[in-house]
Amino acid sequence: MDSTRREQKTQYSGLEAERSAPTGRRAFISGVVEGFYGRPWTMEQRKDLFRKQQKWGLNTYLYAPKDDYKHRMFWREMYSLEEAEQLRILIAAAKERGIDFIYAISPGLDITFSNPREVSTLKRKLDQVSRFGCRSFALLFDDIDSDMCPADRKVFSSCAHAQVSLTNEIFKHLGEPESFMICPTDYCRAFCTPSVSESPYLRTVGNGLLPGIEVLWTGPKVVSNNIPVESIEEVSKVLKRAPVIWDNIHANDYDQKMLFLGPYKNRSTDLIPKLRGVLTNPNCEFEPNFIAIHTLATWCKAHTNGGQKDTVMEGDSGRELGREDCEEEQETDKLYSPRQALRLALTEWLEEFGVPHQYGAGRGPQEEPMDTDRTGSSDGVAPMQTDEESGPYVPGPEERPLYTAEALSLGDLTLMANLFYLPYEHGPLAVDMLRELHWLRTNSGALGQGVKGEEAKEAAEWRSRAGKFEKMYESVDQMFTRVCNSANRGLVYDLYPYILEIKSITSVAKQFVKWLGSQTECSAQFLGGDQEPFSFKGGITGEFQRMLPNDGAHDLFRQPAPAPKSYSVRPYFPKDQAAVNKISRDMHGEGAASCASSEQPDSMEDRLKGSLLGFSPDHGFILEDEEGVCGYALGTAHTKTFLEKGKTSQIPGTQEKRGKPDSEKGVSSKGTEGMAESQREEVGSLPVAFLARFPTLIKAQIHAKVTEPTVAKNMMGCLFSSLKASGSKGAFCVVRQGDARMLDLYRELGHFKEVKVEGIQNDVIIMGRSL
Repeated sequence: MDSTRREQKTQYSGLEAERSAPTGRRAFISGVVEGFYGRPWTMEQRKDLFRKQQKWGLNTYLYAPKDDYKHRMFWREMYSLEEAEQLRILIAAAKERGIDFIYAISPGLDITFSNPREVSTLKRKLDQVSRFGCRSFALLFDDIDSDMCPADRKVFSSCAHAQVSLTNEIFKHLGEPESFMICPTDYCRAFCTPSVSESPYLRTVGNGLLPGIEVLWTGPKVVSNNIPVESIEEVSKVLKRAPVIWDNIHANDYDQKMLFLGPYKNRSTDLIPKLRGVLTNPNCEFEPNFIAIHTLATWCKAHTNGGQKDTVMEGDSGRELGREDCEEEQETDKLYSPRQALRLALTEWLEEFGVPHQYGAGRGPQEEPMDTDRTGSSDGVAPMQTDEESGPYVPGPEERPLYTAEALSLGDLTLMANLFYLPYEHGPLAVDMLRELHWLRTNSGALGQGVKGEEAKEAAEWRSRAGKFEKMYESVDQMFTRVCNSANRGLVYDLYPYILEIKSITSVAKQFVKWLGSQTECSAQFLGGDQEPFSFKGGITGEFQRMLPNDGAHDLFRQPAPAPKSYSVRPYFPKDQAAVNKISRDMHGEGAASCASSEQPDSMEDRLKGSLLGFSPDHGFILEDEEGVCGYALGTAHTKTFLEKGKTSQIPGTQEKRGKPDSEKGVSSKGTEGMAESQREEVGSLPVAFLARFPTLIKAQIHAKVTEPTVAKNMMGCLFSSLKASGSKGAFCVVRQGDARMLDLYRELGHFKEVKVEGIQNDVIIMGRSL
């Protein structure tokens, strides 16, 4: 071993002594990976991270930002003098806080493993970083093509052999440092073929890597919801060493419309003795990672030296999070409670919101703001005039009061964390909001006019729960305002896009609930044109959107109408049946004029009207103008179920839903039974495969006086959204062969296309579309 290698070996041995546990056992690796795709964190943010890691007992930072182009894309290039100084300062800052700084490099995109010049280039690059004071390294081969180039195929039997050979050589070249890691290409169970235990790739890695090299592993998936103990035991056996978990549970670089503020969860503390360590790869935004890192630290403290409990986690309840009736699953881990860990993190995080700070502002004295209150200036120029002489403004008795900022509370942060929880679940408070909105939408039919008895009780319950939902929205609005007025502007800037979006969509949801409860009042004004590109969101925002009509309900707000006449769309109610029948008769006459004879018997399309199919308000919408109902769109989500029901069970059920016997609607029970049976005979000829693809039958009609196509399109959009939310995958309609008007309606406004179905009468066209 030459003098340089001996010097490196001595330096690494010294670091090993520093990082060893008091018992002589190597310290459990715990900390943070900066390994996401996106803008890397700033130097000041990283220094703040080191401070927090030291405070919370975490000991490792892995430098691997994908968008540091000299880390991955241009790994061969040496760092410039300016870049070198930045890294030198960062490594020193980590060492000052007792944090092991691991420098990672990703050469796998285009390295030729068999080329000695390529290997020498990699060694030279890592030698440069070692001169900055770095003593720990990692080679990352994640997210690359596993196919080898022809030159490598002549030397290595597989990419695993190539990676193992390079890793061992670099490990020896650096003096076998205490901390040296590899991220394999197959870094989770989902990537292993055919399985973890039988993966040739993992077997090669486990058998070939030198004992001192750690292996990074993400668990069952890239973003693992749960990491079972058994899965770690399985991979440890194959790798012949305990892995270091690279945990993506809080990563959001794959969808930055999402943010994760929930606790470290679904990882039993029984994992700790079976792992070499855990590193969290969190949100791209630095400030919101307070919870992810803090709760990981709490989890790691559940075992001291792999055994003793450090943080008491018993006696926790949902009430501590501001929720009176927490229904979250029972926690079985006696050493760690995610709910209490979250509460501890939020309590400490709350203090940071009140500390004035903005990254990049520097640490020196703050600059003096523009002064407009002085009566003179040193240069003799008169200052800007103000209204100071008139005294402070005081609003009049009927004017708006002056705005007063309210302090952010723990309840506000708890709500925000619940709204932006974890990739596979929403927080309990968010679930409550979604549940209430779903219930209100599904049960809006209880608000029929003139209801009595039990129906009146149902209507009262609906309005009570609508009031509860409005209070939920108000709490979101209050949280948004208080966060935005916090002194820590760096924190506010990172959170603002997310809390603005959730405030906006819950506001739309509140308007939607008011619309449902408004009965016949016009409450939804529609605009022309297509939806804006920002109409479609992810995360919990998408959950709310799927419950609203028209994929976001931006059109629920009153806006200037594009046409002289204004139209509104509202849910369908039983009282609308007479108006629906009238429009259907009027438009049938108009459509029949284009046919050979208006005296021909009713087709299947005519007989499948709302009163016979049991449409509920949840699957029906009415178009109105100043004169009243002028269009409708109705749908039954499960046509096959309707067809299979016996006539005895179907007709009374329809009567009960409508609240009146058929005799009062001018239709005899006997006649209704006969028509329903006729419908079953005719539609029953539709193939099962067709009904599986298009389970929903719809009926729509627009009065001839409606000349603005956009309003009809929006009404149809409301129906499609409602049906899709109920689980329907597709819809179909039945049109007479010669009814050009209805064919145009369904084709142009509903995007229906003709579907060829065997066994259907010649004068009928079946049209379908996916939802």
